[in-house]
Amino acid sequence: MVGRYIVAMGRVDWRAVISGLDVGELQRLLGSESGLPGPRANLALADAFAAVGPDSAIDRFADDPDEYLRFCGTQGLGRLLLQTPDDLELRARLRTRASDDLWRVREGAARALQDIGTQNATLMRELVGQWLESEDPLVLRAAVAAVCEPRLLTDDDNARLALHACRVATAALVRLRDTVGADDRLRVLRQALAYCCSVAIAADPAHGAADLEWLQASDDRDIAWIAASNLEKARLRPLLAAAPARRPRASDGTPPPGRHS
Repeated sequence: MVGRYIVAMGRVDWRAVISGLDVGELQRLLGSESGLPGPRANLALADAFAAVGPDSAIDRFADDPDEYLRFCGTQGLGRLLLQTPDDLELRARLRTRASDDLWRVREGAARALQDIGTQNATLMRELVGQWLESEDPLVLRAAVAAVCEPRLLTDDDNARLALHACRVATAALVRLRDTVGADDRLRVLRQALAYCCSVAIAADPAHGAADLEWLQASDDRDIAWIAASNLEKARLRPLLAAAPARRPRASDGTPPPGRHS
């Protein structure tokens, strides 16, 4: 079936493949073409399912015990929220998936927010803002990962929110570590910040420079590790070349004042 839809450069038109399939057929397709078990899931298929899959399939798969089906269904919840943005139950459902036991499902929640952001940036910013109020490191991680997406950061408001999200999540990491101690969820959040901070700073270097200096200034062990990890990223080289990093007095872990209100 799939072979009939091969298009230029060997890529499959997954939207065409999915079109017209019922829930059972979709379940079999996603199961056979998931790429799992393996190092990389079929993200192109997940994107297509989230875009054109039937609402009933999204609703069902978002709670499926199968990892890939739940990943696809979770990403598809973003489209359902675009259709009914005031559905509080649906909002809560997506947020719950952001702290799922399976990392791939958590990634599906972040991708759902990104899908929302491409069509309704205001709604995405609202949801990210709400998730940033969470004390769950995994929900914070999903919020940061969602907004620190380069294709979304050409929008000034999104770029501003990305910097704010990194500040909030970094401060929360330190606060929660000091109150709850060792927690694997904090490790997951720290890993996300090791990548996302440089994405946010590079997207808005005029304002992100202060955030970079704050990261470099901190004597907190986790913030220092986050700073070192981000400084390795090539995306920061233009900023570092234009204004060589200074090391101001040690920070107490309080994030710099930001532009986000």
